[in-house]
Amino acid sequence: MSNLKLLARSLGLSITTVSRALDGYSDVAPATRERVQAAAQAMNYRPNPAARSLRRRRAEAVAVTLPTEPGRFGPPIFLNMLAACGQRLAEDGLDLMLLPTAGRAGEMDTYRRLLDGRRADAVIVVRTRLDDERVGFLKERGIPFVTHGRTARSEEHAFIDGDGEAGFRDAARQLAASGHQRIAHIAAPQDLTFAHLRRKGWLAALDEAGSPDRLEYTAQPTEAGGYEATQWLLRQDTPPTALLCATDSMAIGALSALKERGFTAGREIAVIGHDNLPSAAFTDPPLSSMEIAAPDVGRQLAEMLIARLGGRDGRELQTILPVRQVPRATHGPAN
Repeated sequence: MSNLKLLARSLGLSITTVSRALDGYSDVAPATRERVQAAAQAMNYRPNPAARSLRRRRAEAVAVTLPTEPGRFGPPIFLNMLAACGQRLAEDGLDLMLLPTAGRAGEMDTYRRLLDGRRADAVIVVRTRLDDERVGFLKERGIPFVTHGRTARSEEHAFIDGDGEAGFRDAARQLAASGHQRIAHIAAPQDLTFAHLRRKGWLAALDEAGSPDRLEYTAQPTEAGGYEATQWLLRQDTPPTALLCATDSMAIGALSALKERGFTAGREIAVIGHDNLPSAAFTDPPLSSMEIAAPDVGRQLAEMLIARLGGRDGRELQTILPVRQVPRATHGPAN
């Protein structure tokens, strides 16, 4: 005899009533729910999660896909944020599934398998694109979702994002104020929303300063991309005096290229990244960076998703957080 049957028999209730009481259904009287829950605790009874999900027609899971890089699972900036997000979701009985994907086509295939198989109740979309087919797909399917980052149609969905445009404008302003006249930008691919906005902030500061130079190089947002971009920039007839990098990973690659060419970052050439990765404080020299000025982005993301699961309109759940500068040794003035 199953534990559920034993529990129902000991209480003199039907299996259906006991099951619905344990699942918290409102059609069971509060006094009965309390009696069932107390008896289940006394018997050390735990509902079977798979059976419970089938009854509720819910997977009790939230999915997030992360792009894979050679030997690496997802950009490091997301891992700590998603750990905090997962902890908050667990408080509401939801599991966070991290799914590695390779390429846009592979990611969309993963989305279809998830939703067709009812393996997820909601989705978190990271590293958004201006024209993001994932957002359109999720809206069409009617699945609750939130995005970490904006899209070209952000007014239509829930999102949380940092104000990267303002952050890069402020960083470029500070570099210009300290005497830098050739502030180059190491950009990430411009279909990525964060890359587009950060470049936009850099351009705005150059326009304010009346700088005619638009020295830039677009590469993948990795250490290898930053290294490649810096090597190209240093080969120009008039090399930059400062590098404003779309990510810390790119900035770390830039530091390696500068060292290889005999430059000291922060002395001959300033370098600034974005994300304030833990490793940024331990590069040689320590990397100047910037970060979203909120310690609980992952938890906020989870709260937003829980609200969506509860029926809140995504258009009411939109947050842009300020970005703060984190100056370290590579933030030097122009010579």
